[in-house]
Amino acid sequence: MAKTYRVNFGTRAVNRVFHTMTRLGFGKGYRYNLSVRGRRTGRLYSTPVDVMSSGEERWLVAAYGVSDWARNARAAGEVGLSRGGRSRTLRVTELGPQESVPVLRQYWREVPVTRAYFDVTGDSSDAEFAAEAARHPVFRLLPPE
Repeated sequence: MAKTYRVNFGTRAVNRVFHTMTRLGFGKGYRYNLSVRGRRTGRLYSTPVDVMSSGEERWLVAAYGVSDWARNARAAGEVGLSRGGRSRTLRVTELGPQESVPVLRQYWREVPVTRAYFDVTGDSSDAEFAAEAARHPVFRLLPPE
């Protein structure tokens, strides 16, 4: 059974460290700071996220479940990504379960720290990974219009 993500003092401290490192351009190359408007407040929220890529395609994965940033991204239709002093606003579209499979597999392989939050293994079928899409939405990143 997959772990449930809990936000507590330790989580906030780790996120603050990753946020600062990413802002300065340190750490894993796939890590970015995501900014998105709150769906109710309109306030700008920021959190570190991991961006998966293959060729020219890029995706965001809600690895810890359907979080506030994922709900806000759905509502806003766009997010800001920044790293090392560079920032960019991008449109997002949520992938369907079948489209999510290769991205979720890649994420599961490349970001092992989040594996405990998934109910799949490296040997899981495509159907099992597709079932994870409901708990771990995947968003395609697109250039602004």
